[in-house]
Amino acid sequence: MPICSCGTVDIYYEVHREGFPLLMVSGLGGGTWSWYGQLPCFSEFYRTIVFDNRGAGRSGMPPGPYSMGDFTKDALCLLDRLGVEEAFIMGLSMGGMIAQEIALAAPERVRALVLGCTHFGGELRIPPEGEVIRTLVNNAGLTLEQIIDKNIPLFFSERFRREHPERVARYREVQLAAPEQPDFALQAQLAAIQGFDCGERLGTIACPTLIVTGSQDIVVPRENSYLMGETLPGAEVVVIPGAGHAIHVECADALNDLVLHFFGNVGVVGTTHGGSIEDGF
Repeated sequence: MPICSCGTVDIYYEVHREGFPLLMVSGLGGGTWSWYGQLPCFSEFYRTIVFDNRGAGRSGMPPGPYSMGDFTKDALCLLDRLGVEEAFIMGLSMGGMIAQEIALAAPERVRALVLGCTHFGGELRIPPEGEVIRTLVNNAGLTLEQIIDKNIPLFFSERFRREHPERVARYREVQLAAPEQPDFALQAQLAAIQGFDCGERLGTIACPTLIVTGSQDIVVPRENSYLMGETLPGAEVVVIPGAGHAIHVECADALNDLVLHFFGNVGVVGTTHGGSIEDGF
């Protein structure tokens, strides 16, 4: 099992194929499995690196609370381990917050940035409705299947759930097969989100940035993406009509096309290649 020792925590990771590096950063409770809609596409063009954040999946789960600084150090430690000097960074939701901090902490290592369904934290962010927060964080006494089912209406638009039950079923299948996150680790990750605030620093990010969200996102309202676009000079903001929070699942093809086009415009066009998918060691 590929493990990177980052101080007091071990981080599980996978490296898929070769090319210019792309580091993908998961959201709250997510991990390597979250990217099943992206890996087959992106790994055809780039050296695609995925990992489980501390507190999730097969990575270590030290006592919390965690901070975005902790997550950032873990990600940069992994890049060091893999000998990656510069990479594309793509993060969704909490992963987008980590991606912002990576770009701020090590700007020379970020060729371009993709921020999906995220915010810059602090008092100026647009929070979700209170009921959404309560539903998302209250897992006490619930089975993994019950947790997944209560979150599905938060993550996906009503139209997607109605018209694509087979894809919702596939999402449930993937989530059920993933390692279960203990409640203490969920709360430790939530503490990092609650303490996150880079609003006053965001404007110093100079790399090309794509900000993408769904128009029906109720977890991180789309207005946050507009605010980030106003703060980041030259950032491109794309709102996918009708999509909910989990754009990497609900509209995977559209998202993948957007990201590949963006990377190509940055000047790093991937090269297709064959071969098997390999874990990094």
